[in-house]
Amino acid sequence: MENTYTSIDIGSDSIKVVVCQLFDNKLNLLAASSVKAEGVRFGELINKVQLKNSIKTAIDEVEEMLGINIDKVLLSVSSIDCEYTLVNSEIKLDNETAINGDDIENVLSSGANKIQTRDYEIINTIPIDFEVDNEHNIIDPKGKKGNILRSRSIIGLGKKAKLYPLLAILEEMGITVVDISLNSVGDICALKNKQADSEVGIIINIGYELTTVSLYNKSIPIKSKTIQIGSKNIDNDIAYVFKINTNEALKIKEKFALADKKFASKNDYFEVNNKLNEKIKISQYQVSEVVMSRIEEILGTAKKEINTLTNKNVDYIIITGGTSSMDNFPVVTEKIFGSIARVGNIKLLGVRNNKYSSAVGNIIFFINKLKLRNIDYTMIEEEQEYETEKSGIDSMLGKVFGYFFKED
Repeated sequence: MENTYTSIDIGSDSIKVVVCQLFDNKLNLLAASSVKAEGVRFGELINKVQLKNSIKTAIDEVEEMLGINIDKVLLSVSSIDCEYTLVNSEIKLDNETAINGDDIENVLSSGANKIQTRDYEIINTIPIDFEVDNEHNIIDPKGKKGNILRSRSIIGLGKKAKLYPLLAILEEMGITVVDISLNSVGDICALKNKQADSEVGIIINIGYELTTVSLYNKSIPIKSKTIQIGSKNIDNDIAYVFKINTNEALKIKEKFALADKKFASKNDYFEVNNKLNEKIKISQYQVSEVVMSRIEEILGTAKKEINTLTNKNVDYIIITGGTSSMDNFPVVTEKIFGSIARVGNIKLLGVRNNKYSSAVGNIIFFINKLKLRNIDYTMIEEEQEYETEKSGIDSMLGKVFGYFFKED
């Protein structure tokens, strides 16, 4: 169970828990769970008891899949109202000693300590590059020698009023938060390709109540905007048009509707009882027409927000979030943005839905942080590994990844 990490993403619609293991420099999915979120709205706590129960359900499912106890997590938090600040820092070195992980930690902390804010908390410190004396644009300075180590980094900040209640709940549950990351940081780590490290791009994350549009330069988040529209609006549209409850609307959207009506059938029907308890038939074409209209509005609004984030041409646009996993979604994406855009693809066997992008990316970001600081760390203790073996799971890596996967 060495190099095993658990990430939790607390969203307004669902709680996602992902457990991964780094083996032979490759990240493998061990388990994932998604349950309906209660007690949180627009990324903010509204009912402590309900949210605690939702978190417990999601974690219990993963614990049952793997036969282990989870008491340490990486927390992925909403990018709503987040801010990014560029900082420069430097520390003096002993030029007889090679730079190590502690030196990197010290120079990055020196930059973070420059940030003073009443309402915001530092969530992420994202290094851009380092400089050793007059040697510039160093990505990893470990092993080099010099008199001065300098760094440029982006500090990601989140609102304390939204963060602290989540931390308090997890603490009450006996869960230690090892690290925290903004969803926008997780998204780019999970979805980028090699070209993104030298390009300017956008990630559009369609959430339940809100859609976040984030700008990146060389895979580093620079700005984010939030749109007051999300997948919940699609559910409400279906419910309103066909006079059914939202739970049935959600089911029809996920199991039957297509993102583009052009590919929908007028002869395939979904039977459901409306609010008058009358049995009605809804064709795939009818519901897809409703869905497509709202998706086009969401993406069209996001396109306008991109122009407020930057006046430069962007090299790529990636769309993520659970809604982007709908059949034919790429067709609508290309219609709005052209060939520059694509639907996100998490490069991790077993993850079938883009709603996990932030949680998976949070693990990748954490692992990269450990490598930069030359730290070896795992969230599963040896005694828990022994319990896992006793439960009959001889080797998690011996299983087919994707078996331990449960969604609401």
